[in-house]
Amino acid sequence: MVQSGLVFSLIHTMSCQNRPVKDNMDSSSGFSSSFKSKQSRLQERRGSNVSLTLDVSSLGNVEPIKSVSTPRELTLQYLKTTSSVLSREQLKEITNNTQKLEAEFSKIPPNFIETNELNIPGHASKNRYKTILPNPQTRVCLKSEKHSDDLSSYINANYIRGYGGEEKAYIATQGPMVNTVNDFWEMVWQEDCPMIVMITKLKEKNEKCVVYWPEKQSSFGRFEVVVNEVKECDGLAIRDLSVKHAEESRSVKHYWFSSWPDHQTPDTAQSLLDLVLEVEESRKTAGNRGPVVVHCSAGIGRTGCFVATSIGCQQIKDTDKVDILGIVCQMRTDRGGMIQTSEQYEFLHSTLCLYESNLSRMPNSSPASEVNSA
Repeated sequence: MVQSGLVFSLIHTMSCQNRPVKDNMDSSSGFSSSFKSKQSRLQERRGSNVSLTLDVSSLGNVEPIKSVSTPRELTLQYLKTTSSVLSREQLKEITNNTQKLEAEFSKIPPNFIETNELNIPGHASKNRYKTILPNPQTRVCLKSEKHSDDLSSYINANYIRGYGGEEKAYIATQGPMVNTVNDFWEMVWQEDCPMIVMITKLKEKNEKCVVYWPEKQSSFGRFEVVVNEVKECDGLAIRDLSVKHAEESRSVKHYWFSSWPDHQTPDTAQSLLDLVLEVEESRKTAGNRGPVVVHCSAGIGRTGCFVATSIGCQQIKDTDKVDILGIVCQMRTDRGGMIQTSEQYEFLHSTLCLYESNLSRMPNSSPASEVNSA
């Protein structure tokens, strides 16, 4: 316990102070005056009979130790507060400034999860990549009776917020593996997903995804999946599926966009933009159903480009502005690593710039034009 003041008394008593001194010594040698001078200096130096007081009351005013934020807390703080709202004109300008975009992207923390943060023994067998793990706070958990323990309920997938912070607008997940196909369909059924968007080939040097749908009809766990119709055009295959369980049947539309090169971006943004707008239109007609499932191989790069483009298009259409940096930060809060490379970040800007350009050619294409024409 710190006291408000500490007093230390140093009392020095010189035995020679009470000892008589002869006159002849004073006159002959000057000893007395010399001794008194030394005694005086000694008293000044040591404090003599004067108490020495040390005031340490100021110690009580020391600021308390502040808590130190963990790297995870700092990451989340950055992701939740960082934003850069662009007008349509600013979007055009920054899209051509690749150096600025690279610098901006490099500052966004990836928010990847470490294995010990999941605390699910054996989950590694269900991950396509050992370093790409689902963030715990938004992780999809399988909830049927057969998925009663931590491992059986585990799937490498996250809920992703959409435009305006809409909860569970999307599910971002990895490409299904042989031992996770049944879990994948369990998730599609559990979440009542109306659409699946697949943005990867089955193999790109290495396996990226297994075939998890049938040629015509097949069973996956407790679900029967039937292919009703297939349409193919320019690197995009659209399948109308029926997913059945017990006496219930649900329609699910499967989009397979296979023309995106691995570790690169498409030559033109038009193909991705067409896919995004097609899925968004189908989503509206599907009514009040669950999230749109989006996956590539790892479920973060091309998946992130699709989700961010979808959100960005809605922002531009509704507000005449877009916050691409904020969109990516929001996605990475939900699933680490969304938008994997600076090249993808630049491609995202190009795609949204193309959408803005197309929108500009349409009459009454934005709130601003409506206001100006009023």
